[in-house]
Amino acid sequence: MRSAFVLALALLAPSAFAATPDMASLKVPPGFHIAVWTDQVPNAREMALGAKNTVFVGSNDAGKVYAVSYAPDGSVEKVRTLATGLKLPVGVAFHGGDLYVSAVSRIYVLRDIENHLDAPPKPEVITDKLHTETAHGWKFIAFGPDGKLYVPVGAPCNICDRGDEGFAQMLRMNPDGSGVETVARGIRNSVGFDWRPTDKTLWFTDNGRDMLGDDVPNDELNHVTKAGEHFGYPYCHQGDTLDPEFGKGKDCKDYTPPVLKLGPHVAALGLRFYNGKQFPAAWHGALIVAEHGSWNRSAKSGYRVMTVRLNGNKVVSYEPLVEGFLKDEEVSGRPADVQPLPDGSLLVSDDDNGAIYRVTYKK
Repeated sequence: MRSAFVLALALLAPSAFAATPDMASLKVPPGFHIAVWTDQVPNAREMALGAKNTVFVGSNDAGKVYAVSYAPDGSVEKVRTLATGLKLPVGVAFHGGDLYVSAVSRIYVLRDIENHLDAPPKPEVITDKLHTETAHGWKFIAFGPDGKLYVPVGAPCNICDRGDEGFAQMLRMNPDGSGVETVARGIRNSVGFDWRPTDKTLWFTDNGRDMLGDDVPNDELNHVTKAGEHFGYPYCHQGDTLDPEFGKGKDCKDYTPPVLKLGPHVAALGLRFYNGKQFPAAWHGALIVAEHGSWNRSAKSGYRVMTVRLNGNKVVSYEPLVEGFLKDEEVSGRPADVQPLPDGSLLVSDDDNGAIYRVTYKK
């Protein structure tokens, strides 16, 4: 088992993987197009929409948070730096005119941000009571339909049993940091989640453990159906595989299985339900998932953007939307998050290249 330091290093070393992609090598379905939206967002991770043609972007090791202003036609007008010196400010969430930012053990807020893009306010701490471990300590964050801020707390290891200490959970809290509750448990490392508009239920990706070989376990797409349910980690992986150490005396039937096995070590991160009108009807209501790509596999996997189509709670298909970041074991980009724009186009962040791409559709 690798140390937490080595695991964190593997995630924090983009230059070891990618060269700038040849956009012509990227593959999208017929009628779709992909282009660089901006290449001025180093280590770009989670994205969040503002209310006034702004996309906010967290970063994984630059310590910075960015704002990308765009025109009504979707073209980028200006990129600004809103904050610096924060600790792994991966997560960003826009709520009530304010920008919330995750920074490992802290959640910050920048008040009335879109009216102060050129002179950003000082980040205010709304909580500093989260764990300080950096291994799986960066946090994708988002506000749910209930108006609460959802914050995952990853396991501080590859494999360990520390759920009783508040790890491997999904939390939610009030916008002021009060009223912290546990939503779900047994989650190794979720770096992406969203709520289905039709029923307001929560869906999330979870990264499976490493060091069990090339093909086990799969990353997971999960669906929360009741508060506090347990998704298996560290006892059961991918819904059907007991851990060789922590699974002794356990039964996978006691835990909630994934809705879909996403593939071994693909590092599924950000996901969003697509509810725009620009893409064809087959994409409406589908989940779009960014797969950052494997490091713990002899033949690389992931490095793509996928479409998950659903019929109720059942998966109908799981197909690529963007491919081509991986060719002959050479990597040219690592998708980290996806974010639809109001016009129905889709943004894809790439932390290796410090870029955001825009996927559009035209018949």
